Amino acid sequence: MSEQMKAIGYQMNDAAPTSFEQDIPTAKGHDLLVKISAIAVNPVDTKVKASITSRLETPRILGWDAVGTVIEAGEKTTLLNTGDKIFYAGDISRPGCYASHQLVDERLAAKAPLILKPEQSAAMPLASITAWEALFSRLKIFPQYDDGKTILIIGGAGGVGSIAIQLAKVVAKLNVVTTASRPETEQWCRRLGADQVLNHSADLIGQYRTLNIDKPDYILCCADTDQYFDAMSALIAPEGMICGLVNSKTTYDMNALKTKSAGFIWEFMFTRPMFKTNNMTAHHNILNNIAELLDEGKIISTLKETLGPITPENITQAHRQLLSGKTIGKIALISM
Repeated sequence: MSEQMKAIGYQMNDAAPTSFEQDIPTAKGHDLLVKISAIAVNPVDTKVKASITSRLETPRILGWDAVGTVIEAGEKTTLLNTGDKIFYAGDISRPGCYASHQLVDERLAAKAPLILKPEQSAAMPLASITAWEALFSRLKIFPQYDDGKTILIIGGAGGVGSIAIQLAKVVAKLNVVTTASRPETEQWCRRLGADQVLNHSADLIGQYRTLNIDKPDYILCCADTDQYFDAMSALIAPEGMICGLVNSKTTYDMNALKTKSAGFIWEFMFTRPMFKTNNMTAHHNILNNIAELLDEGKIISTLKETLGPITPENITQAHRQLLSGKTIGKIALISM
């Protein structure tokens, strides 16, 4: 009889999560079999849950932020080994980490930071990869050439914004203007290194002008793209770049950017694993960089709350907090 793993999944978008058991999979090819120590939740979890519109025979396992120990490695692995403690976000097209065990492609994982607790490490992969790709792959920021320029990060207190502020300040050495809407989120953003904090619930254009600084060379929108597109178009500097993370529900007048020769680009962290691009190992390299920065104390974990073990009740509570729109940093859970 095959050894069993525990998991939590969804059969319908309006149903409570279900605990169940299934066979522990075998690691083949580039895959690693991981015994999970801690996970974190992300808005994408709630979006994937909402997309389950027909009842599934086997519950879908969500979750794409984890840390754990490699207990088996496929025959093509070369980057990581059995016994390694690793962290990763993984691949949205595969079963997630609301479980005791998970398969992950080694090219999407790296050795976890040495100085952090598992839950602190679990909070980092998805948001860190998203922020790193947004800043350095999509916005094309080159630290050795662009230091001293200005970035506006809309929605600085969330998971991605919290790490983007740090990377923009520590790695890119930019002047960081970000947004928050409450005293506690403003304080959080300043703690992470923001130079100026605006209120995204008020007039962004007017507030930015009162800073008496140049227009932002870069804008990273971690919030609702539709809500802020007009303001971003007005604020972006000539030859600047805007990066969006959140799906749009409308169309935009791109002519608003033409006279500035400014650009707009999307960032989706799962592009490389979903399409099996030739540069999937970029996720491994990014996470290596993040682990080094964390171990050196140059950036900090964005974990704000640990709800307890991975249970249906705690997962439901975590999703409820995400959907409130008031989550600061990241929420984690520890192993079953």
